[in-house]
Amino acid sequence: MIYRILGSTGEKVSAIGVGGWHLGLKYVDERMAIRIVRSAVDGGINFLDNCWDYNDGASEVRMGKALRDGYREKAFVMTKIDGRSKQEATRQLEESLRRLQVDCIDLVQHHEILRYEDPHRIFADEGAHAALIEARDAGKIRYIGFTGHKDPRVHQYMLEVADTYGFKFDTVQMPLNLMDAHYRSFAKEVVPTLVSRHIGVIGMKSMANGILLKSNTVTPIECLHYALNLPTSVVITGIDSMEILEQAFEAVRTFRPLSNEQLDALLAKTASAARTGRFEPFKTTSIFDGTAQNPQWLGEEPPEVRRLMPG
Repeated sequence: MIYRILGSTGEKVSAIGVGGWHLGLKYVDERMAIRIVRSAVDGGINFLDNCWDYNDGASEVRMGKALRDGYREKAFVMTKIDGRSKQEATRQLEESLRRLQVDCIDLVQHHEILRYEDPHRIFADEGAHAALIEARDAGKIRYIGFTGHKDPRVHQYMLEVADTYGFKFDTVQMPLNLMDAHYRSFAKEVVPTLVSRHIGVIGMKSMANGILLKSNTVTPIECLHYALNLPTSVVITGIDSMEILEQAFEAVRTFRPLSNEQLDALLAKTASAARTGRFEPFKTTSIFDGTAQNPQWLGEEPPEVRRLMPG
């Protein structure tokens, strides 16, 4: 296994991480989900991804069961919350702690920062940021980050708003794949900023749940090698079987830093298919936007704004 340092946290994390969404899918039974997590940890993967909203909580419940019998001590556990208000964020965090059966979550990230209003809601006086700071002070979480899959400019804006509040995120998660390189690129527009600020870079959607592979331009291993070649601390990959777990291990075993010629060849193969964002529908449609389909997850708008409204 390759290990990298997570930004300025000093934490040593595996270059590949287990994606939590797949663990709660209906065609993946609970026993298999537990086997995947434990086999991953046994093989050296210590970074475990999850989210409060994945599969109505089933993903966290299954991961919590997998973390029993000494596995918690071997893992760096991350989950995400959707709440923008302090009240909703606190409720979701407490649910995640119960489902995961842990007293402290290593990293909690604000999920789906997709809109320009999201940073303002989070950093409002009664926003989700206050909830996570209180949780960190209470020892319930260790580090704070954010995620999003829509537009690199929204990520940059989240960082700018955080700066005005004097806060530096520990991590930022975003799509990093061979299509992203050509279209609204997080790799080009966000990653250099994070590297310069020593913020941990977490890559996701290296294959976009297989959608990228439907372009018939690249293989799964090529997708993972590209993401590993970026200055990522960890690349999250969805795993729904032992065969796919072995694929992740194989990607790490065979990874070598790509030469400029190798990188150019990969990018040339995907340039045409990537041009319009067709194979990155999380950027170009709302299909992947859980908080758009479930706005109640966000919680109430900031009280200071509601007080300004007429009536």
